[in-house]
Amino acid sequence: MFAIIQTGGKQYKVNEGDVIFIEKLDKAEGDEVKFENVLAISNDSGFVAGAPYVSGASVTATVVRNGKGKKIYVMKYKAKKNEKKKIGHRQPYTKVQITKIEG
Repeated sequence: MFAIIQTGGKQYKVNEGDVIFIEKLDKAEGDEVKFENVLAISNDSGFVAGAPYVSGASVTATVVRNGKGKKIYVMKYKAKKNEKKKIGHRQPYTKVQITKIEG
C-alpha cells in the first residue's frame, strides 16, 4: 500500500513506516501531522488517482525532528568589475515518519 502526497510544493511517494525529509513545518518533535492532499493511493482493492485529490484519503505522520541541511555555497561574480560575493545557505527541513495511510 502506498500513497502519493503533496506538501511544500513537492510530491512524495510514501509507504507506512517510511521516513522522509520535507519542507519545514511549524510542528514540534513528536507532534502528529495529517496530509490531506493525497494525489493517488494504491491499496488491496486497486489504484485510485484523484482529480486533483482523492476524496476521503489522508496520510498521518509523526514529526521525528526539525533541522537544517548541509551548507551550500553560492558565488556571485561579475567579470571585469572587481565584484564577487560568497553566500552560504542551509535549507531547513522537517523529518517525518509515516504512520498511517487511510483511504
